[in-house]
Amino acid sequence: MVAAIRRTVVVAWLCLVAVACSGGAGQASPVATTSVDLPASYRFSPPAISVAAGATVTWTNHDNFSHSVQFLDGGLPTEPMEMKPGATAAFTFGAAGTFRYQCSFHPQNMQGTVVVTP
Repeated sequence: MVAAIRRTVVVAWLCLVAVACSGGAGQASPVATTSVDLPASYRFSPPAISVAAGATVTWTNHDNFSHSVQFLDGGLPTEPMEMKPGATAAFTFGAAGTFRYQCSFHPQNMQGTVVVTP
């Protein structure tokens, strides 16, 4: 009886972990917007966005801690754009592509993607 309860608890826990891990930035459907919020939860919201080439994306830090936007690929500048609480950062995407970014302070938790269409 005890073994069956333990097995049920382990299976339930593994299911919860699988669900929690399945919502990363690489799997989210891009949202058409030029605004990304950084709420008080160590994340980019929405984590994946889509914009047209030439659009300027603005990130706004609503958290109580400093964060940044650091591009990881696509030939974009890699120097982090740092934001203290209440500050914003902006970048104009001139060419189509998929551009990943992270918070350089919290890369394990804060990752995002910008899909730029022609």
